Amino acid sequence: MKLHRLAALLLATPLVTTWQIATAQVHYLEPPVLQARVKAGTLPPIAQRLPHQPRLIVMNGKNKQPGRYGGTLRLLMGKAKDIRRLVIYGYARLVTMEENFELAPDLVQSVEVKDNKTFTFHLRPGHRWSDGQPFTSEAFRYFWEDVANNKDLYPFGPPRVLKIDGEYPTVTFPDLYTVRYHWSRPNPYFLPALAAARPLFIYRPGHYLKQFHPRYTDAATLAKKVKAAGTRNWAGLHHRKDRMYKFSNPDLPTLQPWVNTTRPPSEYFVFVRNPYFHRVDVNHRQLPYIDRVTISISSPSLTPTKTGAGASDLQARYLRLDNYTFLKAAERRNHFHVRLWRKALGAQVALLPNLSSSDPVWRHLVRDVRFRRALSLAINRHEINQVIYFGLAQESANTVLPQSPLYRPAYQQAYARFDLKKANQLLDEIGLTHHDDRGIRLLPDGRPLEIILQTSGESTEETDVLELVTDSWRQVGIKLFIKPSQREVFRERVFSGSAMMSVWSGLDNALPNADTSPEELAPTAQNQLQWPKWGQYYETGGKAGEAVDLPAAARLQALNQQWRKTTDRVQRKKIWQQMLTIYAAQVFTIGIVRGVPQPVVVNDDLRNVPVEGLFSWAPGAYFGLYKPDTFWFDRPPTVTTKNIQGEG
Repeated sequence: MKLHRLAALLLATPLVTTWQIATAQVHYLEPPVLQARVKAGTLPPIAQRLPHQPRLIVMNGKNKQPGRYGGTLRLLMGKAKDIRRLVIYGYARLVTMEENFELAPDLVQSVEVKDNKTFTFHLRPGHRWSDGQPFTSEAFRYFWEDVANNKDLYPFGPPRVLKIDGEYPTVTFPDLYTVRYHWSRPNPYFLPALAAARPLFIYRPGHYLKQFHPRYTDAATLAKKVKAAGTRNWAGLHHRKDRMYKFSNPDLPTLQPWVNTTRPPSEYFVFVRNPYFHRVDVNHRQLPYIDRVTISISSPSLTPTKTGAGASDLQARYLRLDNYTFLKAAERRNHFHVRLWRKALGAQVALLPNLSSSDPVWRHLVRDVRFRRALSLAINRHEINQVIYFGLAQESANTVLPQSPLYRPAYQQAYARFDLKKANQLLDEIGLTHHDDRGIRLLPDGRPLEIILQTSGESTEETDVLELVTDSWRQVGIKLFIKPSQREVFRERVFSGSAMMSVWSGLDNALPNADTSPEELAPTAQNQLQWPKWGQYYETGGKAGEAVDLPAAARLQALNQQWRKTTDRVQRKKIWQQMLTIYAAQVFTIGIVRGVPQPVVVNDDLRNVPVEGLFSWAPGAYFGLYKPDTFWFDRPPTVTTKNIQGEG
């Protein structure tokens, strides 16, 4: 398997590309846990719950076999909002990223792509939401007409990924099972956005949400609902109910494999199988195999201990490499085993100087590339690797991985060596030659060069790394203070410009090829913590944030636009190389190490979980890449079925 084959969508061809999965008429097996409801008449039989052509999932690999029904999958999470992981892990999307890193139809039966301008989605007749209502083009119409183009719900207009050179698509609904998006220019972002870990949801269960919309509900009734909910207006109520990603509204119909049954706040969430889920296996069993998923909420710092005590059946969240020895020691007595998966991050830990800082003195300093280079050169990455990561990581700038066809050693090595002499020289060149009585350099306005670095307070690993950075920066006359806060407060400080610097991971997708969007390298989103106001300006079309006023960053934006407008693969690769070269030379983010293995704890009875896997937000949606609806427990079967493939 070649990791660089990331969603090569045949963008250069003018021909129509069609993905389709067909299945024959068969007799499907009823999940035992649902048989009583079917017998009682409170749930239709399976033949009436599946699409006419469900998605067939073939499991015939060495570590992937058809399974049996039953069981509860236990997960541990650190915050109630982590229940969104079931949307990430469940990974039901219009199109999905497969293990070969190609896109395939999932919720849709097929997709026709013409010139990367026209996208025609053919839905699955008979497909239903989790409440049994039909999933048709009406769900797409409701999103486009009543949500995305409603100024109260989307004051800045539809999602940015749908806007190409100032143009939104023409969206039509030829029939109940066909949806068409058309642009006059190519939109290479569209399908990958639909397949993302946090996907672009271009559909909504309008049959449920209409009760919160003034177009469909009279003013008096809606006013009562708003008052009862305690929201400011109807839009606030609609947003609260419409949480397809956050997964916090048990009443909201879903297409995911499991349905939330617990209303927050809670410390224990229960998810039950979606009786209308659209996937089946080769033995005519509707997926998922596992009946229930539970999420227990506790402190992230306790997750390794609880996992080691056997409290989770599948755990990677909040586990670190330094937990590995402890977890290995607990394997036999608590019926699990530990695997080490790869990551696709450009950096395990990256420092992000805030180029959008509201402090004029700091902003002027941090926009000087010599200062950013000095900060990077003054980090002892070798020491960090040995002390924190047992020498198992790679010392590197924040850039693409060697498995990417775009990789060059120069990107990895750019200002990533430990060179205090050069760092001091650069700081002197800038004019930071005066020190206080502690040996701390002084800023031009006389303040000591003290950097307050914001963290989300969720990772002791980050704290351990930053303590070593503090020591080495002190040697060049820079004092570092670490300030943890809750994630919401952390982001607000960065977005507003009050934060000088923050810490996060590096590039989400460090395994790109020429046809992968390079937008991570340019100011394109507010959540890019090194330049949030520039990203916000781009996202809102200039209605908020600040215009880019740094030439190198503006050049990255321009190159990103060039990449989007061409379908020539050779030209796209050249653009990528230019952007990677600028990004490395300018040190907009300071990568420290990468390639840190991710411990994954798996219950001894849990099947179809890869022994070697990729634990990555992009590409992959973490476990979602491997379809957890196909995971199953190897315990005595709940039904006796002879001669079924995969069971002895």
